[in-house]
Amino acid sequence: MNTFKTYLLFLFLTSGLVGCQTGGPKHEEHEHEGDHADEVHFSEKKFRSLDMKIDTLSMRNMNSYVEANGRLKVPPQNQATVTAVIGANIHSIQVREGDQVKKGQTLALLSHPELIQLQTNYISSWNQLQFLEKEYRRQTRLQEEKIGSGKEQERITAEYHAMQGTVNGYEAQLRLLGLNAGEIRRGAIVEKIPLPAPISGSIHAVRVRTGQYAAPETTLFEIVNTDEIYAELMIFEKDLSLVKVGQQVQCMVESYPGKTVQATVKSLGKTFEQDSKAIRVSAVISNAKNTLIPGMYVRGSIITGGQKSYAVPEEGIVREGGKHFIFKAEQEQVDGKVVWAFHPIEVVRGVQDNGWVEVKLLEQPEKDELIVMNNAYYLQAELKKGETEHVH
Repeated sequence: MNTFKTYLLFLFLTSGLVGCQTGGPKHEEHEHEGDHADEVHFSEKKFRSLDMKIDTLSMRNMNSYVEANGRLKVPPQNQATVTAVIGANIHSIQVREGDQVKKGQTLALLSHPELIQLQTNYISSWNQLQFLEKEYRRQTRLQEEKIGSGKEQERITAEYHAMQGTVNGYEAQLRLLGLNAGEIRRGAIVEKIPLPAPISGSIHAVRVRTGQYAAPETTLFEIVNTDEIYAELMIFEKDLSLVKVGQQVQCMVESYPGKTVQATVKSLGKTFEQDSKAIRVSAVISNAKNTLIPGMYVRGSIITGGQKSYAVPEEGIVREGGKHFIFKAEQEQVDGKVVWAFHPIEVVRGVQDNGWVEVKLLEQPEKDELIVMNNAYYLQAELKKGETEHVH
């Protein structure tokens, strides 16, 4: 009997030792960068090396958007094609492409014998008009005194009015050329005529060379004023009811990655485009006008509403198996060492705004609960790796 009791005691002690040995490794795994099936553990060293950012969830004003694409444009009145009023040769060019010019500034000097002939014809016609005016008054006075011939008075009257029309026509041409008729009458014949800018803006194109003959229909310069540049965006029918005049638009221009341009919806189209079944939306740019060029491709986010919601940075949310997760962080003390534990929390992903993502929690967060703000994809990868090791 004593032998049997001794044997039972031996078995009991042996089984206890096995239990201690089995529990030891599990405790050691939790102490370090442990990986239970539903959480991830980091040491303080690894926590710092990954630059983990931890904070409480806070309410943030999150906007909802309608996404649209389009091009930058300027109104027709802010574009100018410059031509010569009269055929002439380009004596000199005063500007280059990209130059900023003011309305009335000289773009080029024109010269041609016909320009000089126009001025001399005007002087001759004007002098003839002075003679006919005197003769017209004389004949009118004679007719009133019943001395002169009625037929002669009619002839002089006709010639006088005809010359008036000729002189007025010459003066109108001189005004179009920017010439002063009074100075020309005093003998100041102009050989080189300035070609003025019709609007203020920048020189978009110079399409002429020095010495070239420019016919009146020839395009010499193109000027664009971007003070009223706007984005012409295309929205689909399903979004039409959400977009209103006055809404703010955040525009991203392909030529300036990472830079946001602010705009305001000014008008909505009244017809659908036949091919795309989309509607045109005009949004006036309010900043960075001088750096933008008509024709640039632009992506716009039209702000259609906003509300305060819980939100995390984009790096703080991850998708797995059709669901979205953020991670709760807890600091623990194991054998005098700091260990961080991260546990996934399922959320419903909402709108995205300026690098932040709205999250709707299935349960109200606890007070002072810490949430991971970055490295969510890394934590999810570690969690999956821990699950795999747990299975094996």
